[in-house]
Amino acid sequence: MSTANVSIRDILYEAPGPKTRRYIAVATVISLIALTALLVVIVRQFYITGQLSAKYWSIFTRYTTWRFLGRGLAGTVKVALMSSVVTFAAGLLLMLGRISRSRILRGLSTVLIEITRGIPTLLFIYFFFLLAPQFGLKLPAFWKIVLPVSISAAGVVAEVLRSGVNAVPKGQTEAAVSLGMRSGSVFFKIVFPQGFRYVIPALIAEIVIVLKDTTFAYVVNYADLMQNAKVLISNYDALLSVYLVAAVIYIIINYLLNKLSVAIAGRRKVSAVTVK
Repeated sequence: MSTANVSIRDILYEAPGPKTRRYIAVATVISLIALTALLVVIVRQFYITGQLSAKYWSIFTRYTTWRFLGRGLAGTVKVALMSSVVTFAAGLLLMLGRISRSRILRGLSTVLIEITRGIPTLLFIYFFFLLAPQFGLKLPAFWKIVLPVSISAAGVVAEVLRSGVNAVPKGQTEAAVSLGMRSGSVFFKIVFPQGFRYVIPALIAEIVIVLKDTTFAYVVNYADLMQNAKVLISNYDALLSVYLVAAVIYIIINYLLNKLSVAIAGRRKVSAVTVK
């Protein structure tokens, strides 16, 4: 029996053979050609409509433009961070209910998880923006975006945490109980810390989704990056340039989060045992 350190990706996906690699290479070349042709058509259309004119790009030579976008980015980060905290707290509660010994708590948590996973984020936003005030619940714009985004992601986080908890070997729980530890202490001191470490990359990936969902902040008129971008478009009629710059900013942030997830996953190699 030999043991090799490999990643979870290596365990789940078998390495392609020579024939498959040739198919992948051909498909890649065809896809690149098609994407290049599509890009040429898009750029040509923008050129014809005048969106590539220098007047639409010169606004990014001004400090005030970047300062305005920076304020929007700060608003986006603030919403994303708060939403991540609320999402984790709500997901933890739902996970605890999902694995509870009480049949009622398990059933209620399961229903809530499925509801939050099944309803689009935008509908939750409309609820807090349009319906909640009719029932006397008047919230600042900040919370009108934080709460819907958090609720929408809480069910996914609950299932991610539950998968991590279930991945902890049962023998550790049995050993701790045999030593006289209470079930609550066993869970929060032994099981959950290990399970949490297993799913850190998946949780970071969920933060990326939360960050993307914050782009709905324009619905509640919260000054985030997308809302400030829309203001610039209204003032300068620079549709392509502003949206392209905003997209690049989002891509950079998501790329950094993805690299963080990969780095953490790389630190936590799992041992694959091969029986000869």
